[in-house]
Amino acid sequence: MHRKPEGHNDHQAIVKSDTLFCNSSVFLGMRAANVLILLCVAASLYAWTADPVTVEHDLTFSLQNLLDGRVWTVVTGIFVHANFLHLFGNMIFLYVFGSTLERVAGAKRMLSAFFLGGVLSFLLSLPFFPPGTTFLGASAAIFTLTAVVMLIEPLRFSMLLLMPVGLVAVLYLLYNAMAVYYNIQSNVAYVSHMIGFSIGIPMGIAWSPRWKRNLLISIGLLGAYSILLLVIEAYVLPVLR
Repeated sequence: MHRKPEGHNDHQAIVKSDTLFCNSSVFLGMRAANVLILLCVAASLYAWTADPVTVEHDLTFSLQNLLDGRVWTVVTGIFVHANFLHLFGNMIFLYVFGSTLERVAGAKRMLSAFFLGGVLSFLLSLPFFPPGTTFLGASAAIFTLTAVVMLIEPLRFSMLLLMPVGLVAVLYLLYNAMAVYYNIQSNVAYVSHMIGFSIGIPMGIAWSPRWKRNLLISIGLLGAYSILLLVIEAYVLPVLR
């Protein structure tokens, strides 16, 4: 998110309903995560070429838009991104975590987490920023997905990110937590990301009977990764230098 101060049988049933959901959609045969990506790309491309005043009033989310009755912007703001790098980075993580959650929990649950996380993160972020702040981007919604995936399927390996998704989720969380703790000033709404992650925690607990074990797995992956980095720093890099 950017701101301008500006059980086996149950799993089979879920997969079956997921297929029916995709086949009944307008985007015939496409996964819901891919549809979200296409919507983000289309909305962002439109916003980059449209009148900036129109984009600010009718597409991005802000307290003023909410007070003026433009309540739809709490949804449209999720799909609009500030620039190409903002869009590209978010779509990588949306593809990884959205696709993972869709495979293990179904499209309906993935979409529920995405939209609930995105909408609530926008609304709950308002007290933390000046009244004139404009919010846009899917980052907070994606953070909700990362929390759910961390508690449901932490060991699933991402070939795109070259590590288990549980480890990516924890690293993603720690980076933003440090940014909030040290009060890093930028146009990135780190607080909103943390809110999105918090929203995903109860969903992950509700949808995973083994969430405690999976949380420990994610923390263990972080520990192993940290040890690996220390070994590389102590023994490998001196040799290469």
